Amino acid sequence: MRILRDNGLTIVLSLATFACLLGMILTGFSVYNQQLAEHGQASISAGQYAHSGHFLSALFENWESEFLQMSAYVVLTAFLYQRGSAESKDPDEKTEQDDDAQRNINRLDAAALVRSGRFLRTLYSYSLGLALFGLFILSFFLHLWQSAASQAADTAMHGRLPLSISSHLASAQFWFESFQNWQSEFLSTAVVVVFSIFLRFKGSPESKPVTALHSETGAR
Repeated sequence: MRILRDNGLTIVLSLATFACLLGMILTGFSVYNQQLAEHGQASISAGQYAHSGHFLSALFENWESEFLQMSAYVVLTAFLYQRGSAESKDPDEKTEQDDDAQRNINRLDAAALVRSGRFLRTLYSYSLGLALFGLFILSFFLHLWQSAASQAADTAMHGRLPLSISSHLASAQFWFESFQNWQSEFLSTAVVVVFSIFLRFKGSPESKPVTALHSETGAR
């Protein structure tokens, strides 16, 4: 079917996401009920677990780091270069991505926002980075909220008073949760940038052609 061919990448990634979410719920549900049993508390259902701070904190913690990675990658690759990488623009050439939208404003097939005035056109020009950064900010606060809820449930099991959300924001535990994911995202991105200089994967738009020189920059 044409719809499957044209949208196969999104469909497969979406299915993989849902499969991993299901696996995360089932395994996390087992771990959490074991913790409850160790503290003499009644177990909960999988549905209850899916709404718990234990699950949602871990979920949003990962989303936060992914959206930080992608927003940083989009913004940094607009201004910085890595010669030879398929993930970088060529520092010696001007690319289509650098074109001023003003020059193509009268194209009939241009997006409506391109023809909607300078402010909306400028906003649209940077909309990908802004949208990804917005998702990072949203995920950050959702992680904070659910991490505080998870911490409150844990302290209740041990008979201690929970921290407020503002106190949890200032805690080492919350920032440890964030930094442990952020560092891995920046590292993995740097690895892809550098590996794409020397290594190839035939057929992938993220790779240079197999016969390309290591010094050639961009996937072309």
